[in-house]
Amino acid sequence: MELGRTGPACAAAALLLLLLLAALGEAEFDPYRVLGVGRGSSQADIKKAYKRLAREWHPDKNKDPGAEDKFIQISKAYEILSNEEKRANFDRYGDAGESQGFSQHQHRQFHHFHEGFYFDESFFHFPFNSERRDTSDEKYLLHFSHYVNDIVPDSFKKPYLIKITSDWCFSCIHIEPVWKEVAQELEALGVGIGVVHAGYERRLAHHLGAHSTPSILGLMNGKITFFHNAVIRENLRQFVENLLPGNLVEKITDKNYIRFLSNWKKENKPHVLLFDHMPVVPLLYKLTAFAYRDYLSFGYVYVGLRGTEELSSQYNINVYTPTMMVFKEHIDKPADVVQARDMKKQLIDDFLSQNKFLMAARLTNQRLFQELCPVKKSHRQRKHCVVLLTGEGDKFAEAYEAFLTFAVANTKDVLRFAHIYNERQPEFADALLMDEEKYRGKSAVVILERRNSAGKVAYKTLEEAWQGSKEDNFILLDLLDQLRTDPGLLSSETVLEDLHDELAPMFLIRWFYSTLDYVLDCWDSLFHSNWREMMPLLSLLFSALFILFGTVIVQAFSDSSDTRDSPPSEKEEATTKTEKNDTNFSKESNSRVPKKGFVEVTELTDINYNSNLVRLRPGHMNVVLILSNSTKTALLQKFALEVYTFTGSSSLHFSFLSLDKHREWLEYLLEFAQDAAPIPNQYDKHFLERDYTGYVLALNGHKKYFCLFKPHRSGDEGGTVGSCEDYDSPLHTEARGKSSCSPGSRSIKNKLHKLSFWMERLLEGSLQRFYIPSWPALD
Repeated sequence: MELGRTGPACAAAALLLLLLLAALGEAEFDPYRVLGVGRGSSQADIKKAYKRLAREWHPDKNKDPGAEDKFIQISKAYEILSNEEKRANFDRYGDAGESQGFSQHQHRQFHHFHEGFYFDESFFHFPFNSERRDTSDEKYLLHFSHYVNDIVPDSFKKPYLIKITSDWCFSCIHIEPVWKEVAQELEALGVGIGVVHAGYERRLAHHLGAHSTPSILGLMNGKITFFHNAVIRENLRQFVENLLPGNLVEKITDKNYIRFLSNWKKENKPHVLLFDHMPVVPLLYKLTAFAYRDYLSFGYVYVGLRGTEELSSQYNINVYTPTMMVFKEHIDKPADVVQARDMKKQLIDDFLSQNKFLMAARLTNQRLFQELCPVKKSHRQRKHCVVLLTGEGDKFAEAYEAFLTFAVANTKDVLRFAHIYNERQPEFADALLMDEEKYRGKSAVVILERRNSAGKVAYKTLEEAWQGSKEDNFILLDLLDQLRTDPGLLSSETVLEDLHDELAPMFLIRWFYSTLDYVLDCWDSLFHSNWREMMPLLSLLFSALFILFGTVIVQAFSDSSDTRDSPPSEKEEATTKTEKNDTNFSKESNSRVPKKGFVEVTELTDINYNSNLVRLRPGHMNVVLILSNSTKTALLQKFALEVYTFTGSSSLHFSFLSLDKHREWLEYLLEFAQDAAPIPNQYDKHFLERDYTGYVLALNGHKKYFCLFKPHRSGDEGGTVGSCEDYDSPLHTEARGKSSCSPGSRSIKNKLHKLSFWMERLLEGSLQRFYIPSWPALD
């Protein structure tokens, strides 16, 4: 009994010891050692060391397993040493006043020290250190550029299941075993898996709309859907299955199989049937149907269901083995078959990739033409297309059937057969037949080879119209045999225009489906989105309803009172309206009249930095224009013109900042606004060439946030730049220079176009705010 009671006490003592060692480990973090600088180093030396190490250890460039942790240490060290207050605290007390975390060396010391007590990190199952992080997630980690450039386009071929996680997340640890099992299972079926670490990829987590961890979401066709159920295997599988469209696979029985297989001509696709003894369509088959939906149509036959006996007997199906069949132009027998007791994704992909097209597919769009007849890249990759130019109706049926028979008998890797309707693609037919009389109203066969992606082809047309006779077959076969040894047989050249899409839905149908998707997204967001995201929308909705009903009620009362009062004469009414309008106008004018006849703009320097920003009174803001020596005169004139009407506000101050002197300070601030104003990689060797002239920052020194105005581009308004403006007005700035009417000056001034509208939103409080931990030093 005594031994049993000492167990919890030992565990509690070990936990306290762990926390004590963590506190001791924090004090041993040395930012000087991390950056490799001395304690007497200047800020310039510290910045130089930081840039060099950041470029060297950035995770996107350094593939070392410890690069990510090293980069975090470098950033943390620079954050301490670049702030004079934190640096002073560290120099005095050995601590910057905030948690520095364990280094890898300290963690190893702690681990060995406690081996005799068996209370290392694994005992508590706290995998928060990078060494203990589950390596199964490493290969799934996503970065913002990788997500945008690769994952989103790939989501149109397969769905993605993405987990949002972070350090010190107990719920993340709880769902980890289930996630690991489901991720391995779904990946084998063809589902994409992704993991986003919210601590290191804040921009991507914000882009995905994940505000808490852990979060799980699905991505398909570029659309994000959040998972809201319990994290168990069945729910996650059902979630992925619900992402897929419901009409991917059609249930096939004896009653509808002939109709299904006969649709090959209308859809211009081969049709695939899977025979299996499962009552529901397997998820693997649905994922396969989604991946190949542009090339194939899919049907599923449950062989254990009554009503499929005729179908199984027709094609001699083994009911105990899953069987997949591809049907092309002939529905009485399959063009290809595969059977396997365990259908794997790789087996299905290999089988379907060889049967993506009909034996003589109809060219209905440019994408199909490019895939059937690829551009010649080398002599060994040469592929020729034999195209039948024909018409629709029974008149051309015999010629088409003879061409199809010839295509089935002469299928080779270097030959592709296709046909096209002259009436639906007249430009294609006219370019190859040259509008010759002998082909009018008849079918013709052309052998062609695409030379480049711009539409240039080399071709040869059969001398006589194609009727499908034996003589026509012999002539075509002889030409194909000669072509294998003499590529110069294709003596004619022309340029083909792109084919228009014959099977594209009408505009009204596309508009209807787009509207339906938008409504469904809004409906889903209303019930499942984070309430923090929905509050602005709900506030707007209730405000509109309040104004609407308030207007109705006021109107109702005013109408009832008007019936009791006699209406005034027209002359009195006109006089009253005029006086009322004049009064309102005078009030609005007086509220916006500036107190001075000029705009007072001062330069923000290290001398007045604390008074004009850091110690700015609560409620006051400093509007700072970013300029360079070459753009100073033009930008100050335009800036003064745009903000002149706002100088009447005593809470606004106006300054300008020299980009040539304080670029580092500006770039540090813009790092906190990357979601609103994407900034290029600050570790790129060309980052100094970034042009920030024309940016405007509204800085709130007391609450430590700022708003950002990005310069207007000249070509946004129809490509015209406003004429040179006249600045000889009562409006003057303290740093006034000579006005320039050159095109370059107009372009510079045009950067601040619409700044006045931005100022209006600033006073309304509707601009996005970017908070920072502390104001950096201005040196």
